[in-house]
Amino acid sequence: MTAVVLDGRALAARVRARVREEARAAGVVPSLAVVIVGEDPASRLYVRNKTRAAAEAGFREQTIALSADTSEAALLSVVRRLNDDPGVDGILVQLPLPPQIRPQAVIEAIDPAKDVDGFHPLNAGRLAIGKPALVPCTPKGVMTMLREAGVPVAGARALVLGRSTIVGRPMAALLTLADATVTLAHSRTRDLATECRRAEILIAAVGRAELVRGDWVAPGAAVIDVGINRTGEGRLVGDVAFAEALPRAGWISPVPGGVGPMTIASLLENTLAAALARRGGAVGSAA
Repeated sequence: MTAVVLDGRALAARVRARVREEARAAGVVPSLAVVIVGEDPASRLYVRNKTRAAAEAGFREQTIALSADTSEAALLSVVRRLNDDPGVDGILVQLPLPPQIRPQAVIEAIDPAKDVDGFHPLNAGRLAIGKPALVPCTPKGVMTMLREAGVPVAGARALVLGRSTIVGRPMAALLTLADATVTLAHSRTRDLATECRRAEILIAAVGRAELVRGDWVAPGAAVIDVGINRTGEGRLVGDVAFAEALPRAGWISPVPGGVGPMTIASLLENTLAAALARRGGAVGSAA
């Protein structure tokens, strides 16, 4: 058996095209504002990819670039201005931030209705209780991948490896809402390999290069690799040893070209949902 390799780039292109058509049909031009602090090359690349995708979808987009020595107060002032701007539907502050700025203070300052990253405590809380919310983009993209691939989720044993508030915890919430039986594993989980082998759906989001070996994967399991790691040789790899897992899994996402493009496509979905909600539509979905 060789796994079906999930093409995140192709699926993301379809999602972006659908978002563009939905916005056009609704007569809406969503507006996304992205704020970046400092000169981190990876963050700069991520921001360019996000704003380019927004522009290609017909959105209005703006990037506000601040110097690395920007104070927390100054950044919060920018966020408040964007909150008050009726021409802005979605606000994204690129993480990580310089050490003088508390990320949580910035996240909590964003208007929840414009929080297209889905990180605000109000959106996180609504997701936790199954109410409509703006959902974090990476978990949202993973759920789209599973759905589009036809992976059976309801009743499946799912393991989420990683408990971050950005990926792991919202991922577990979304799988639970989809009727999976979910285990949330982490660095202190005993006998992690055995836990992984029990999973019919394995989501790896721990940030350790090729931690999940091939023999950790149950035959026929759906393996979604959220990790992005660079090896000492400069290779970009995920949290799963892809070549080892490929002959055992039923479905597997590659790195790169898997979850990454879907994260950006989900950001566009959230921005459109925020734009429609601000014009009287539904706020979004927790499912």
